[in-house]
Amino acid sequence: MRFDPLRNRTFTRKLRLLRAVVSALILAIAISGSIFAADDVQRIEPQETKKLLKQAKKLFRKGEIAEAEKILRRVIATNPQNAEAKLDLAYLLLKRKRLVDAYNYAFEVAKEDKDNAYAFAVLGATYLSAGNFADARILLNNAIVVDDDEALGWAGLGMLDFYENRVDDSIYNLERAVQLDGKEADYAFALAQVSARAERYKEAADAYQKYLRIAPDNDRERTERIKGLIKFLRYLGKRPSLYDLDGAGQTEVPVRLVNNRPVVQIKLKDNEPPLNFVLDTGSGISVISDLTAERLKIKPVTKGGVARALGGDGKFDIVYGFIRKVSIGDVAVRNVPVYIRKFHNASERIDGYIGLSLISKYVTTIDYGNLTFSLVRKDNYETPPENADAMTVPLRLTSSGFLSGQVKLHGIEFPLNFIVDTGASLSVISEDLASSEELSGFIQDERMRVVGAAGVTEDVPSFLLPSVTFGRFSRNDLKAIALDLDLINETSGFEQAGILGGNFLKNYRLTFDFKQSMVTFTPTDQD
Repeated sequence: MRFDPLRNRTFTRKLRLLRAVVSALILAIAISGSIFAADDVQRIEPQETKKLLKQAKKLFRKGEIAEAEKILRRVIATNPQNAEAKLDLAYLLLKRKRLVDAYNYAFEVAKEDKDNAYAFAVLGATYLSAGNFADARILLNNAIVVDDDEALGWAGLGMLDFYENRVDDSIYNLERAVQLDGKEADYAFALAQVSARAERYKEAADAYQKYLRIAPDNDRERTERIKGLIKFLRYLGKRPSLYDLDGAGQTEVPVRLVNNRPVVQIKLKDNEPPLNFVLDTGSGISVISDLTAERLKIKPVTKGGVARALGGDGKFDIVYGFIRKVSIGDVAVRNVPVYIRKFHNASERIDGYIGLSLISKYVTTIDYGNLTFSLVRKDNYETPPENADAMTVPLRLTSSGFLSGQVKLHGIEFPLNFIVDTGASLSVISEDLASSEELSGFIQDERMRVVGAAGVTEDVPSFLLPSVTFGRFSRNDLKAIALDLDLINETSGFEQAGILGGNFLKNYRLTFDFKQSMVTFTPTDQD
């Protein structure tokens, strides 16, 4: 049965909530309306309308978004019933993260024409970008039921599958989207991301190369970053294998907490002393400091462009490395790609960060109560007896490799997407969320100094949140800082409103099953 939004009260109620509450979705609200005054509107002949729509599409493909938007608004001002112009504008606004405006234009078309597959695809992609996966799937499925050749429908389903860790299904759907619309650069980019996640490095490099051929060349920084990534992917594609498991089937090692972050000792070379690495579920790839790399004579494989991250000026040079073996207790992982970068807090004596790719083939447990870290191969793992105190919740994988879960905050009616980050000392809320009426009253006098991957940020405002809830577990009076999360949301794929950091997570034992995209929380009874 096709989905009819006009008859779905839950669907329309959620839209009202999205408008009413400042949340991850509302970060992008911009006032909708024509940029032309009534006196400026003149009738455009049908033939001229076709030319203008064609011109807007060309401008959009070339990356001249503002000019394309002007043309589309002009067409709509003169012909408010033009469905093609509305949908083209909706897609443009979606790309600019103006999600409510995108929804409004696409919904108007879907309301009048329930056989318009593209309208449902834009609606579904808008909900997907907001992190509302359930409604997104209904709408995207409806789009390809109406028209099996609707490329945006297939692309949206591909990204939804990726976020929910169905990587093979994701690649199939994205390949279908690229086949249907070979001129849409974002489809090629998404296919490249997912192929790299699936460790299909040659295919990922080819897809990124295709992206560079068809994408507008108006972001030199991004272009250089992707060129460097292609070189690294080509290098990895020539390796016989990566992330090969070695050693025992399981291990357990002690942990020490440094500013609420779990630090474990690992070895990169058998004849060298152990190194201090932070377990960092907020990083897809492992990282090693430039000083440690130099000391151990770990040479860069390739370089290319700059990455964007929190702290400082928001950028750091991308340097790729390769480590032959990483040993943690009795287990080892061979052939591990890494970033090499400068660390900005020398006083902590941290040598690196353990990213998700390194440990994703194990069931991983960080026990903040007993201060232990354990890895168990999946074929050796035995599900523990049921524990009434434990809670298992699903996690989503963002495009940039973060784990994301749904969090409830005091005063906000519906869940928000937060990155689950053991590498963050404190929890974080976005600046937009911090300035909302619901949360602005909880600001504190204390200002913080934040050290991020890209440098140091001074004078960061702090908040005391009355309650933060993940699943059925809550913490009251939790300190959080407010940061600009636009850099994260540019690459996450769906909106993130904050980061669930160590000051929340330290109260639990966390068991990550990356294959199932689940995490089990068990309270440690410590405050």
